Amino acid sequence: MERMKIGRITLIDPTATPAQPDKFGPEIDKVLAEFFDGPVQVVSVLTTDRDQVRAAVLRLCDEEKCPLVITTGGTGPNPGDLMPDATRSALERELPGFGEIMRAYSFEQVKVSILSRATAGARGRSFVINMPSRPKAVKFCLRIVRDGLVEALDQIAGVQVTLRRDEIVVPLEKYLPFLKYLRVKPDPRGEHPYIGG
Repeated sequence: MERMKIGRITLIDPTATPAQPDKFGPEIDKVLAEFFDGPVQVVSVLTTDRDQVRAAVLRLCDEEKCPLVITTGGTGPNPGDLMPDATRSALERELPGFGEIMRAYSFEQVKVSILSRATAGARGRSFVINMPSRPKAVKFCLRIVRDGLVEALDQIAGVQVTLRRDEIVVPLEKYLPFLKYLRVKPDPRGEHPYIGG
């Protein structure tokens, strides 16, 4: 079975001096390995600013030819949270639906997820997506977008992947309770459908 090559870009604080600059990297790599049903090769790049992030996206897409590039962290509203901006500058086609659905599902559990500016898109034959910085959140978001991710890899990279079937069930009623008020119902007068409670 061919190895799935994944680029992972991590934004680190240049002013911090931790013993492990890529603190969550090994755990996130493990999440990725468990998510795909097959061998995975992760090419990791540490970055500290917008130019480095953009350069990393270009390298992983254009030179390393990674079908999937995942960025972790730096998606919030703070001045240093530049991952979505740097990502957009390297994309050829943006796919904002991925960020929208991750925010919508995450909001019920973590209200501050509304501050996320995560996005996704295509560059050449690579699919690029912004993810949270922590492994548990990455795992949750991957499971939310799993069907879209498979289709994106097929249409953009021409890669057919198989994912493990141990995903959690994310019921709409629990995470998106407001949807029941937005479902299209037939008009009682037999005319156009309407949206209402």
